[in-house]
Amino acid sequence: MTHFMDLRAFILRARVLKLYSQALRIIRRAPEHAQDELRQTTRAEFEKYRHCDDTQKIRFLISEGKQRLKGLGELLDMTGHS
Repeated sequence: MTHFMDLRAFILRARVLKLYSQALRIIRRAPEHAQDELRQTTRAEFEKYRHCDDTQKIRFLISEGKQRLKGLGELLDMTGHS
């Protein structure tokens, strides 16, 4: 049986994938010796909530993820890794 998601779930999924893509892009700016660990940590965080179907929780996690990425981006900018 094929599982179809509703429009809200589809949009939420797209936002999660976009966040993951942004995270990988920012990680590429980090020093080489830290990139593997950052990728593993990021992957683990996303996998941890892979089967979460609570839309409020997912929205909260997306918001938290954006804040953490913003902080990492700012840290990389301050240390000259742009």
